[in-house]
Amino acid sequence: MFSYQGRLNDRLTSTEPMLAVFAPKATVQRMLDVEAALARALAKAGVIPAEAVAPIEAACDADRIDAQALTEAAASAGNLAIPLVKQLTACVSAQAPDAAKYVHWGATSQDVIDSGLVLQLRDALDGIEAGVDALCAVLARQAAKYRDTPMVGRTWLQQALPITLGLKLAQWLDALGRHRERLAQLRERALALQFGGAAGTLASLGDAAQSVAQALAQALSLPLPSLPWHTQRDRVAEAATVLGLLTGTLGKIARDVSLHMQSEVGELAEPSSAGKGGSSTMPHKRNPVGCAAALTAAARVPGLVATMLAAMVQEHERALGGWQAEWETLPEIARLCAGALANITDIVDGLDVDTARLSANLNLTQGLILGEAVMLALGASIGRLRAHELVEHAAREAVRSGRTLRQVLGENPDVTQVLDEHRLDALLTPANYSGQARAFVDIVLERYRARCP
Repeated sequence: MFSYQGRLNDRLTSTEPMLAVFAPKATVQRMLDVEAALARALAKAGVIPAEAVAPIEAACDADRIDAQALTEAAASAGNLAIPLVKQLTACVSAQAPDAAKYVHWGATSQDVIDSGLVLQLRDALDGIEAGVDALCAVLARQAAKYRDTPMVGRTWLQQALPITLGLKLAQWLDALGRHRERLAQLRERALALQFGGAAGTLASLGDAAQSVAQALAQALSLPLPSLPWHTQRDRVAEAATVLGLLTGTLGKIARDVSLHMQSEVGELAEPSSAGKGGSSTMPHKRNPVGCAAALTAAARVPGLVATMLAAMVQEHERALGGWQAEWETLPEIARLCAGALANITDIVDGLDVDTARLSANLNLTQGLILGEAVMLALGASIGRLRAHELVEHAAREAVRSGRTLRQVLGENPDVTQVLDEHRLDALLTPANYSGQARAFVDIVLERYRARCP
């Protein structure tokens, strides 16, 4: 019997921990956590009897909720909170009828849904930040390992100039460091209690409103904002955007690795294991499946972020459609981001580097990629424009005749009277023309180690 209840592709694009954070049961439990904390806060402020708290807390257990009935009722109610509160009230009433009168006292549906989502977002950010830290650690290790390893740098998908593999890895690490800062700043702004009552005034709680709000924030370990934010959605939109930026960088890494993994290039590859990256018909294939998962996320997340941004335009004090559009969108962004992060970490950690192919590809153009080095050395004596003409002519002749740039230049007296054989050989050695690549790697590693000693 086919009994799997999740979505079929969930484990291709996310991780078990992040799927658990936003699982249906977890969503319900986080909303119930808010209800339980609200009861404690109300009692602490003297709004409800203290003896009502224990029965309400005991009933705030997702295992006591009829999920099928909840989802069916939500379709007509317009949100999950209304039928959830009804079931919760019934559960409390079965054990303590007097306590049932105080379930959800003073709150509105959006308070429970938004605060529950913030709790889930906090859990999600815990996992994302730990994942970013893990990726930064493996990137730092690999950047140091390959600091001096020459390779071809490419622009417009064509060979350009020599760089080092360490520089490429350091560029990725540098971007991840900025994302780590964004995530820390996001926590300060996005993780805030939502508690405003029907129209954001907490009128239902009278003079006890601030006392209850403060106690509720404390109970949930969330900051208490200056005022409720029912239709001010910058907090959740920023969360979506920051995760979107992170996913974009992960997609960039996946794109680079997958291009380096092409058979005709063959410089880098994902780590291999039994059953990973194969083809249903071609036994020789070693497909970049981790890159594919990260690129899937990078393709999907921008549209989801756009949905979150579009949903910011909400009506008056409570939204019609925009708020509801967020419910599945933000969790999906987090799920996809976590999956991309886990895949890229595994890829970088076990990156298969073919140094022989790196070297061979550096020499693929037979010295043409070092034309700039020769031009600048010549230009110091005969002027840049004349030097450019000489090297450009030599490059064309090398391509036409099938010879190396070194051979053609060595036959030109206009060149050899300025640059002797030893100087030409040095200029046409790829490792000698990687500029500040090694220094840039060192700068990034130094900054990383200062942040993460």
